[in-house]
Amino acid sequence: MSYVSYSREAGNDVHVAGLIAVVDDDAAMRQSIERLLSARGYTVTTFDSAEDFLDRAHLDNVKGLVLDIHLGGMSGIELQRQLLAMNSRIPVVFITAYDDDGTRLGAFEVGCVDCLQKPFAAERLTEALERGMNL
Repeated sequence: MSYVSYSREAGNDVHVAGLIAVVDDDAAMRQSIERLLSARGYTVTTFDSAEDFLDRAHLDNVKGLVLDIHLGGMSGIELQRQLLAMNSRIPVVFITAYDDDGTRLGAFEVGCVDCLQKPFAAERLTEALERGMNL
């Protein structure tokens, strides 16, 4: 599924319709996911922290969120709690290098489409995003 983007300058902000946001503090992982999703026809924007996402993202335009659980500063789970408190219903796919029962339980307790352990298959990520966006 592809999302069409448009841009409208408002200061330094660019508004994009139907985008997938990726939040990960690992630059190589962000770039890898961005390339993967872009190659599959998605419009993608990336953020290096939960705080950056909250400061710069236009939540009304975000149709899916790929979110690392373990970030410097605010964790992915804390970000998801804040989004829920803001009545956001963006489908979230958590990713983590530290996959254990406690981490998975925490991810599903705050609501996610899936929780994938790094490294993960490209198909698992895109299938999870599609599933979440089609709910």
